[in-house]
Amino acid sequence: MECVVQGIIEAQHVEALEILLQGLSGVPREHFKIHELCLKSGPNLGAVSSEVRLLCNLERPEPSWTVRHIGGAMRGPGAEQLSVLVRTTTESKVSKNALRFFYALGYKLDHELLKVGFMFHFHRVALITVTVTSTNKMPKLHVIEEAIPVTPGMQLVEVSAPATADNYNEVVAAVSSFCEYLAPLLHLSKPGHLTGLVPTVAAAAASLMSKGSGQVL
Repeated sequence: MECVVQGIIEAQHVEALEILLQGLSGVPREHFKIHELCLKSGPNLGAVSSEVRLLCNLERPEPSWTVRHIGGAMRGPGAEQLSVLVRTTTESKVSKNALRFFYALGYKLDHELLKVGFMFHFHRVALITVTVTSTNKMPKLHVIEEAIPVTPGMQLVEVSAPATADNYNEVVAAVSSFCEYLAPLLHLSKPGHLTGLVPTVAAAAASLMSKGSGQVL
């Protein structure tokens, strides 16, 4: 399982967010450049369609592939009251032949994206990961050099942490508490329920920029 929230931030304030995250972590950011292919099952694989995502990390000297399946969110009155989305997820390393393998199974390419950005990791009860991503679409199949931004001037921020059925309440609390540090710069909410920009983000960003990136918070 994983606990996750998302928000958006204007590109002009990303540097201030990076300063804040670096101050909280005390370590430099980790860059990533992910070629993501979204595959959907064909009719020969059952009445209920399934979706998997093949991720190729282009930042590695030797590109590495991962397959990821995001399951359904936790449901019920208790889940609705949580400020963090709790959902099942499965992820595994695969070989570079994975795309050919899924095509052979009957999956079809639905769309592909190029996700470029950086991440920070924090140890707060669980391993919390914050990613700041510019999402790009590709007009031509597999031609990442011609990728164009999906939302120019805006970037997606995601805070996530792994959890189990036994400890998700503690992880939810840890993620919610951590999100308070980012509140001056962005609203964070469950995926699919983005609540827009923080009205005071410009003032908060200006304050962080004036303090610089050398201070560990």
